[in-house]
Amino acid sequence: MTLNSILLLFNLGTGEIVLIALVVLLLFGGRKIPELMKGLGKGVRGFKEGLNDVKDEINRPLNEPDELNAKKEAERREQKENRLK
Repeated sequence: MTLNSILLLFNLGTGEIVLIALVVLLLFGGRKIPELMKGLGKGVRGFKEGLNDVKDEINRPLNEPDELNAKKEAERREQKENRLK
């Protein structure tokens, strides 16, 4: 979904976007906004990783050995932990 399609979905024009940005700036201040965006980015990343895990689980062959699955799962967890640091 592109930014234009999102804006059209909510029917927001340039004036409304500027007004929303000003209100956010007034509420949170200039120093807090980067922290909020960082948290939002981590949340989106975690959500996407969760979706990928579900897709992997659905697409996983039924006859794949459990030991191999446990090893792959441990590697995925390590990668996630390293990304979130």
